[in-house]
Amino acid sequence: MGDKEISMHRLLTAGLMFVCCAAAWAGDAGRVVFVTGKAELANRSATLDAVVQEGDEIVTGNDGYVYIKTVDNGFFILRPNSRAKVTAYHIDSANPANTRVKLELTNGVARAISGQGVKAARQNFRFNTPVAAIGVRGTDFIVFTDQHTSRVSVVSGGVVMAGFGAGCTAEGVGPCEGGASRELFAGQAGLLQIQRGQPVPQLLNNPALSPDQNEKPRSDEPVGKVAAAAPLPAAQVNLDPQRELALNAVRTTNNVPPDEGNGGGAIVTTPPVIEVKPTPEAPAVPAVPAVPQVPTAPVVPLPPKPQEVFWGRWSTVAGKIVKPDSFNGKNLDSARFLDGYMIARKKDATLVMPTEGTIGFTLNGSEAFMQRGSAQTTAKVDSGTLGINFNDRTFTTALVVSDATDSIKVNGRGVIDMRGLMTNDAASPTRVVGYLSGAQAEEAAYLFKNTTKPGITVFGGTTWKK
Repeated sequence: MGDKEISMHRLLTAGLMFVCCAAAWAGDAGRVVFVTGKAELANRSATLDAVVQEGDEIVTGNDGYVYIKTVDNGFFILRPNSRAKVTAYHIDSANPANTRVKLELTNGVARAISGQGVKAARQNFRFNTPVAAIGVRGTDFIVFTDQHTSRVSVVSGGVVMAGFGAGCTAEGVGPCEGGASRELFAGQAGLLQIQRGQPVPQLLNNPALSPDQNEKPRSDEPVGKVAAAAPLPAAQVNLDPQRELALNAVRTTNNVPPDEGNGGGAIVTTPPVIEVKPTPEAPAVPAVPAVPQVPTAPVVPLPPKPQEVFWGRWSTVAGKIVKPDSFNGKNLDSARFLDGYMIARKKDATLVMPTEGTIGFTLNGSEAFMQRGSAQTTAKVDSGTLGINFNDRTFTTALVVSDATDSIKVNGRGVIDMRGLMTNDAASPTRVVGYLSGAQAEEAAYLFKNTTKPGITVFGGTTWKK
């Protein structure tokens, strides 16, 4: 083989390797689970359930909000007047060392809630702004940025922030750590800010500079309501990544973010700059013995949100209705019936009905049957979608229900009243009756009955979560 043939062979081999690697790394980052107002995804209008891929750019107008649920069950939320990009989102749960996640916020306000893949490979996560790199410690955080200034506040967990310079470049992967980086944890008061050209981020205790004051969150951002963590004593505020082990015992261990809908105060567009002058020719410091590892306080999980909607199969005995076991001992509202099933919601259930936007729900539980004449067989719901449009209070849903003989698509649509009752036309081939519930309309459940296939009636119940 001549030199030219060898060179061409090497070039083709390298090209094939590049294509294979690109195919292996490219993929879906998540999907849109909520969108309202003006918003674009990859140069087209952002829509509910749209797939977000690596390389996609998201842009919101002055009334736009986009919530993206990532493939590892995290969230990336963009508020109004913002521009961001999902540069990389490759999760390898079998080998977390191969995970690569990189998000970029060019301007505006974004919130990132780490998914399981990111938590398992924090060293491979990077959130870039025009002036800073942000890494995580297993985290929920909010960022504001323009071309000159970036600020970050922490809802739960912690972050490490560093300005771009010789030791930290925008092209890098993972957090930038060292003498020019600073950490912030949820138990500490304040936020981190860095301006272009500053040597290190500054810890500021000024609520008016919170990213929430630049673009306020909607009340339906995915948050939990817990007591706010007590601030750490001033002497224990950690600005040195090397002291992390010594503070493990006093950091907050609650992974559920507090309610963030009550921020107030004027927007400060020209934040004060704290000037930090390095000490020239500092004298040598004697070596400090290694800090012994302090056991981390155990994480106490919060109890799951109580269920508020219940359904099940009912029967009659001596002409009286025998309610499903799931109804026993519960103070329920008036029940609705549909082909052998009944559904009801707690009388004291909370429901805050959003007035705009669309939300996608995930199937959380189901039971189904197929009726052929007098014969009844157990079926299963293989997949399902539920989308709710709060602008006109309508819903659309789709299920695939199968047994050993048939697989039937069940599609339905209907309306939702202000009490959260979901219904549709009695003449529809797919009947639906159910309820929304929750302080953020995060729970849904409905009964269904479908007669689209001659000779077969499909019926059952489903539960959904946001």
